[in-house]
Amino acid sequence: MEKEMLAELKGRIRDIPDFPKKGILFKDITTLLSDAKSFRQAIDILSHRYIGKHIDLVVGVEARGFIIGAALAYALNAGVILIRKPGKLPYITNKTAYELEYGTNEIEIHKDAIKPGQRVLIADDLLATGGTIQAATRLVKELKGEIVELAFLVELPFLKGREKLKDYGVYSLIQF
Repeated sequence: MEKEMLAELKGRIRDIPDFPKKGILFKDITTLLSDAKSFRQAIDILSHRYIGKHIDLVVGVEARGFIIGAALAYALNAGVILIRKPGKLPYITNKTAYELEYGTNEIEIHKDAIKPGQRVLIADDLLATGGTIQAATRLVKELKGEIVELAFLVELPFLKGREKLKDYGVYSLIQF
C-alpha cells in the first residue's frame, strides 16, 4: 500500500523546465501541498518515522522548508525553528555561508533558538546538492543541538547531496 501511496504523492509534483534558470528542471511541490489529502499523507508518513524519537525541535529551512518543518513540528508536538536568509530574523543571529550551483548564499538562525542537547530534526522540501542543509547542520551544531536526522519531502539523488551529509542520517520520502 505504501508504494502506491508514494507513487501517488510523486505524481502530485509537477516539473517546471528551465526554472530558476535554463537547463534546470524544477520540482514544484506546490501542487502536492495544495491537495489536502496528499499533504496530510506526506506529513503523516514523515512524522510517523519520528514518533518516539523525542524530537524537541524541528528546524525548517527557508522557505518551503518552513511548511514541511512546521507541519512536522505540530505532528510531533515539538517546537519549530526557522533558518532564514540574512536580515530576515529580528534578533541576534549566527550566520554561515554555503555554495549553490550558481553562486553562494548565507543563512542565519537566532543565537538562542536551540539549547545545548536539544534533539533536533532538520526538515526541508528538497535535497539537491546538499549545500543549504550542510550549512543548516553547521548552525545547529554551533548551538550544540543534537541532530537526530535530516528529513526531506523530495530528493534528487543524481545531484549527490547525501555525500555532503555523511555524518547524519538522511531520509527522503520521494526520489526523482
